[in-house]
Formats: sequence, C-alpha cells, structure tokens
Amino acid sequence: MSRAIPSSLLSALTGDNIRPFYAVELMFDTRTITGVDGNPVSISPLRMWTGIGDKTINVQGSNQVFTGTGSLLSIGDLEEVGDLSSKSLELTLSGIPNSIISLALQEPYQRRVARLYLGEQSDSSVVEIFSGKMDKMSIIDESETSTIALTIESKLVELERSSGWRYTNENQQSRYAGDTFFSYVQSMQDQTVIWGKQT
Repeated sequence: MSRAIPSSLLSALTGDNIRPFYAVELMFDTRTITGVDGNPVSISPLRMWTGIGDKTINVQGSNQVFTGTGSLLSIGDLEEVGDLSSKSLELTLSGIPNSIISLALQEPYQRRVARLYLGEQSDSSVVEIFSGKMDKMSIIDESETSTIALTIESKLVELERSSGWRYTNENQQSRYAGDTFFSYVQSMQDQTVIWGKQT
C-alpha cells in the first residue's frame, strides 16, 4: 500500500543516524467518569509514543501531545499485504497500576478508531502505517501491576461484516424517514409477471 511520506520525515529517515519511533492514537470518547476514589476522571483520546517524556507530533493536520511510554508499550507484528485481506495488530501496555484497571473496564472501547504512526525523533511529522478499530481487550492482572493487550482490526474487516440492513420499507424509514423507495416491495413478492408470451 502506497503512502505519502512528508518530505521532512523522508529526509530524516534517510540520514546516517536515525532514531525511529512508533506513536499510537486511541480515539476514546471525550467524557467524564467516576474514578475508583469517587472523584471525577476526564477521559479523552489516548496518545502514546515509544519514547520518554511528552512529545508534540503533527497528526491528522494538527499538533497533539503524545505521552512517552518507553519500553512499556510494545507493538505486535505488522504485516503489509497487497490485496484486500484484513489484518490485525496487537498493542501491549505493561506496568499499569491495578487502580487504573477499573477505568479500563469502564471504557466502551470497541469499534473506536485507533491509528499507528511511524516517525523519527528529530522531526515532528509522522506517517500513518496502520489504522483500524479497537476490537478486543485482554487484561493480565498481577500482584502490583497489570498488562493490557488490545487487538486492533483493520478497516478492511468491515468488508467481511454484513451491514444488518434489510430491503424493507421499515428499515428504509428508520434511516431515511419519508423515502418511499421500498414501499411496494412487500406487495411485489407474490406478483406473477408474464413475460415473453401473449396474454
């Protein structure tokens, strides 16, 4: 799959000494929930990168601050395909305090957008190398800290799912009120159409 790489990033990646990194953007809903201690906790899109400290990265046309996770964030095998087969990606975040796990369990994460970027530390531009939707979260609970593994399905997996829509007037009205396109479908089912001979 071809990608447009910003010229500044391309020249940084073709230098003699490069420091590549990954950045992950998990688009959780912006909202406020009640934390373990009863205090309100603000939830917003989660942005992490595989370095240390905060880093400002230009993604989706705007500068965003990504939190450094160092070696705590690991990214599974990423397979490049030339056809329309759907692939998945697994992100693992370790060393999470057990008090945070309850927040992860409260979050409606499924089908939220997730993106993976590749960049070079001397440049603020990145290139998106994978995007999809969050599918399954597995939590490995240990004595003091826990590990969260998150599976992200490719956008192409949508091609394998049925839409759930029906060719009925009721289904059409639920999506486009007042549209009469399917209003005669039921009455047409038992019609006999004579074709190719004299009546």
